[in-house]
Amino acid sequence: MSLRIRKAFPEEAGLLSRLAMRSKAHWGYSQDFLDACRSELTVDASRVGTDDYQCFVALDGDLVMGFYTLENVSAGSCELDALFVEPDYIGDGVGSLLIQHAVRRLSERGVKRLIIQGDPHATEFYLAAGARQVGARESESIPGRNLPLFEIDVANS
Repeated sequence: MSLRIRKAFPEEAGLLSRLAMRSKAHWGYSQDFLDACRSELTVDASRVGTDDYQCFVALDGDLVMGFYTLENVSAGSCELDALFVEPDYIGDGVGSLLIQHAVRRLSERGVKRLIIQGDPHATEFYLAAGARQVGARESESIPGRNLPLFEIDVANS
């Protein structure tokens, strides 16, 4: 596998949204749960490539293996709005390459902090990527479900 990362195109929003759903389903969530998350996992084509919402894809040849999105929160902070990998490649380094790319880009932009609301199944991944758990946040999709909240100090990464 020879991966490269490039900016996503707005016309890829549907493909990326479907990839996000497949990736989330990998963890054994029920169809009802996935349906409740659909809106939150949908990539908005009108936002892809705008100044406040960056989207990048990892490619092996022409095949999209994963993607991430960054949303500006403040002058010094961004939030990882999404990071998903095709299920067959989870654990193969695609996610690590994506998070490293995100941190490098943020560092180049002078951003100091990356905020991550992660799925509980991704806790070990984010900790291994240099994040520290700083609390929890209620899910936008599932009332009463709290999700781990992480931060990466970009300046020290």
